[in-house]
Amino acid sequence: MSEERTPFDSIEGSLEYIVLLRQAIETARGAVAIEKRRAQAEDARRRIEALQLVAYKLERLASHTDSSRRLLNDLRTLRRLLLNEREEAAERRTDLAHP
Repeated sequence: MSEERTPFDSIEGSLEYIVLLRQAIETARGAVAIEKRRAQAEDARRRIEALQLVAYKLERLASHTDSSRRLLNDLRTLRRLLLNEREEAAERRTDLAHP
């Protein structure tokens, strides 16, 4: 059975997923704001409270995705640094072996 590829097979794929998730969160936040205004116009207190909770949870999720994006960027930078150092070390070994 062959392994299926996922968005999480690489740091770049994970970053792309996080960016898409963040966009979806912003879309949802806009929709919640519209619904909250409707509920306020209808004086639907319980619905307003529920929408405030939804808005809070979306804010927390946005914060977590922002943190995840920063962590993934850091990991990508570190990977590039480490790979470059390995390539440079391999080149130095090759240069020393072939004077």
